[in-house]
Amino acid sequence: MSLTGTPFLVTAACLLVVAFVLPLALWSRLRGPAVVRGGTRVLMLLFAQITAITVVFVAVNNANGLYDTWDDLLGTGDHAGVAADLGPDGTGGQKLSEQPKQPARFTPVTDAKMGEGVQVTELRGRISGVEGEVYVWLPPQYDDPAYRDKKFPVVELLPGYPGSAKAWFGALEVNRQLKPLMEQGKVKPFILVSPRTHLLGDQTDSGCANTPGKVNAETWLSVDVPKMVSDTFRASDKAADWAVGGYSAGAHCAAKLAVAHPDRYRAGVSLSGFNDPNGEPAALTAATPELRRAHNPYLLLKKATDARKPPRTALFVSGAAGDGYESGVALKSVAKEPTTVRVVKLSGPHGTSVWKQQVPEVFRWLSEQVGR
Repeated sequence: MSLTGTPFLVTAACLLVVAFVLPLALWSRLRGPAVVRGGTRVLMLLFAQITAITVVFVAVNNANGLYDTWDDLLGTGDHAGVAADLGPDGTGGQKLSEQPKQPARFTPVTDAKMGEGVQVTELRGRISGVEGEVYVWLPPQYDDPAYRDKKFPVVELLPGYPGSAKAWFGALEVNRQLKPLMEQGKVKPFILVSPRTHLLGDQTDSGCANTPGKVNAETWLSVDVPKMVSDTFRASDKAADWAVGGYSAGAHCAAKLAVAHPDRYRAGVSLSGFNDPNGEPAALTAATPELRRAHNPYLLLKKATDARKPPRTALFVSGAAGDGYESGVALKSVAKEPTTVRVVKLSGPHGTSVWKQQVPEVFRWLSEQVGR
């Protein structure tokens, strides 16, 4: 049975009812030695506690998109493949312009919580070696004859850790929120892309980085997935038409990718993120001081600015005090034209309910930055 969705939640709830009814019905009717009766009662109480915890976990998991599969939860899945050393630019010396087109085959999703129009494919990254699912939603204008010659801008959406690639469409309802805004012309018709980011089977976060011998997550996200999308759909392959956004650990990834690769992304959105990779202690990039410095978007931006080569990138950073706001202020303090940083201070918990409310504002801002 699938970890997510209604059937497992209903099954867990039914077991919870049974777990509470059993002690009420059998507590005084048990027979046998005192030790047996006591042991049976303890087991019934434990069963009730376990089922109650399970129901709460499933409800929270479904609401926030934390774990997509049993393999993700148990740490038994591995999507990294063979992680060769791909060099500083993450391409292994391969020129993308010389790569043949390889359109992917997409099928409609079966999870009703993700809303209408979401498609999914299983992609094996030709350069990264990573294998995983990629979800795509096409804007309402995509099939309009008036747009038949248009190549659409793209926003790549990253969940936190742990986190499911479904979460942007499920918990944050990004497609359902944006469809009417796109139809009304208040938001540009973006193609939305959400790739798997939970790649390692040992409950370790990749940090969206290339770590030879472990995983080439950065190449998966910034090279393989964009190439596939451009090969399959009428999606622009120009950096000026691409953005990347995320929340929590995905926000850190989005800011880092946007700062490190202005040749691939025009803008980055960070919702309640962090600059120091140690904000997610389970990340590979938090393992040593050297890795923390190498993958800190603040330090990357400061280095580029100090070298008088500030990247042409726009950043939207939001967060509450102690939960991302200070990271945005730090980025803004070292930004020089053509880098721009917008910082928004929030109030509220670190959760999807807050990030969901930001979707319209974020995409109105993206409409001003991307595809110009």
